[in-house]
Amino acid sequence: MRLRHPSGEVVHLAYCTNVHGGETVDEIVGQLDRFAVPVREQLDTDLLGVGLWLSAPVARELAGDLRGAERLRGELTRRGLETVTLNGFPFRGFQEPVVKLKVYRPDWTETARLEYTLDLVDVLGVLLPDDAARGSISTLPLAWREPWDAERARAAGDQLAELADTLHERRERTGREIRVGLEPEPGCVVETTDEAVAAAEGWDRSVLGVCLDLCHLAVQFEDAAGATAALAEAGLSVVKSQVSAALHVATPHDEQTRAALESFDEERFLHQVRAGTGTPPLPSRDDLGEALGTTREGAGPLDATDDAPWRVHFHVPLGRDPEPPLTSTTTELRESLGVLVGGERPLTDHLEVETYTWSVVPEHSRPRDAGELATGIAGELAWVRDELVALGLHQQ
Repeated sequence: MRLRHPSGEVVHLAYCTNVHGGETVDEIVGQLDRFAVPVREQLDTDLLGVGLWLSAPVARELAGDLRGAERLRGELTRRGLETVTLNGFPFRGFQEPVVKLKVYRPDWTETARLEYTLDLVDVLGVLLPDDAARGSISTLPLAWREPWDAERARAAGDQLAELADTLHERRERTGREIRVGLEPEPGCVVETTDEAVAAAEGWDRSVLGVCLDLCHLAVQFEDAAGATAALAEAGLSVVKSQVSAALHVATPHDEQTRAALESFDEERFLHQVRAGTGTPPLPSRDDLGEALGTTREGAGPLDATDDAPWRVHFHVPLGRDPEPPLTSTTTELRESLGVLVGGERPLTDHLEVETYTWSVVPEHSRPRDAGELATGIAGELAWVRDELVALGLHQQ
């Protein structure tokens, strides 16, 4: 979906297909028919953006024979779909029964991460519509925080330098501009904006920047105005933004609240928790079960005796706040969108709805079939579209 900013620039809005589990080209094409096409039809738009997630084996297959990528582009075009951005964070198996910490491997110290990202660069160079200004790829923020040391930091820096060189080479050879954004995430080597600025020392900032996930930003109790100002001062661009909301827990010490939270404690994904004390480093736990004390793993329960609210890294479907007493960071999300695209010029032109948690929300809220999931995704995109229109953008 394309929207025109008052400046005249085009802002692309897509949904990320990591909500689906396909790990072959045929499965991906099947997803387009089962989900993306019905979403487009429900939105009554001629063109829908899909932020494709391609597992490492699929990316390698398509990059090894770019005629396959050309065929995939044709499949997208025939269905009224387009791709300007790829999610290169999960390597493979993102909808397996248990993902948790596996999503951070391989990290940027490992050659497999560089090879995967370079495959995505080649594939996206083919998928990009002819009239798209640029393409974008999001990736993990170096690594999970441990183990990490100076040697690993040097190894990651060397690989990012090689990535940057290749991005320049591909642009010179193909004429297509593709940028890569590292995505700060709680618990990783880079989890805050300040850490992104520090980690970017030595980056080629003309092709490497930040993917600003608005759920992650809220979990860290950061605000978009401060974050984007710090990034701009450091010369770091917002390559793309993932439009997502976190769980907000106003009274984590309340028994009813804690009972409601337990329904979000599930086995597939990691749900990091931060307490908003206002004084960094924020009290934290690596998973919701640990924070609640329902698991023996980790540092033990997060102290819930004070009045500090919690935020939980659980991507809440947009426009569908959880039942009270839980809420989401929708208010903060609206403010973030205003910062990103409500000014004289958009700070990013790639927006991607990334709610991959539809299959693990509390059971009474889960889609029962493909049709209900497509309706849910369409509702999220409609919610974001309406917010953008309210900011003065116009759907094309």
